[in-house]
Amino acid sequence: MSHRTGRRAALLALPALAGCAAPLPPVEGTGTGAEAEALLARSAAAHGLPALGAARDLAVRYEGEWPGLIDRLQPALVDKGFRGGSEERLLLRAGIVAQQHSGPAGRKAVVRRAEATGPGEVRVWFNGEEARDAERRAAAALVVDGYSLFLLGPMHLARLRAGGRPMRLALAGDERVSVDGVAHDCQVLRARLAPGLGFSEAEELALFIDRAEGLMRRVRFSLNGLESTRGAVAEVDCSGHLARDGIRWPTRFHERLLRPLPLPVHDWRLTGLDLDRGVEAGEVGGPAFLGRAARPAAPLG
Repeated sequence: MSHRTGRRAALLALPALAGCAAPLPPVEGTGTGAEAEALLARSAAAHGLPALGAARDLAVRYEGEWPGLIDRLQPALVDKGFRGGSEERLLLRAGIVAQQHSGPAGRKAVVRRAEATGPGEVRVWFNGEEARDAERRAAAALVVDGYSLFLLGPMHLARLRAGGRPMRLALAGDERVSVDGVAHDCQVLRARLAPGLGFSEAEELALFIDRAEGLMRRVRFSLNGLESTRGAVAEVDCSGHLARDGIRWPTRFHERLLRPLPLPVHDWRLTGLDLDRGVEAGEVGGPAFLGRAARPAAPLG
């Protein structure tokens, strides 16, 4: 048994802890209920989908911290040596996301091109050298797609659906959740994406939409995009929403693992943001940002 296989087996052999996690059962049926569809539309509008739809590109910066254990359990996904702070450019109409990560081990660059009905493409560089192995490429694609979901929430799902991504939606009752010490009464919107996050064939999601403002306060998701994380379930709390450019942006994020064992994963913050620089695909297609993409995202004042 390889070290990687042994680590995964050890994690999945924790039924007592796994049983404590909230379930994420598959969305049943083949269609989408009208009420679920309406909730997604209302929440996307509350977040600012009309303004996002008018934008061409987005520049953001993140800063974050990792707890000590998680990088030993999932080193390829966490990539702690490279993922401290990051600059990200989203070419919203072209379906391209590019990331520039920095950490104690150096710089990591990712370029992700999404597809509506297929896995899309990803390229990854570590300190200027391109990585061609399947595990690091799959991990990078999973991170890119996850961060788009966390930042844009229901707007991201609405955009995917409008672009032809197969998606089933269903309502799953109400739940009160506490995020950053504040309680929110939420409607739970279940979604099944196929393809899912990264190179996953399909993903199960649960969005916790607060009744007061229509904002996504939490998202729970399966992690099927890596062989070593299949069967795992995690969730991210989104808080500190800031209104800018007609959009409600979450600025604080906390991720925790639910299955196979409860564990804090990552805390990070949105620290920079600006829209519509006119970035072109050629300026983000390689291991460094060029031209209009190169300037750091404008600090949040």
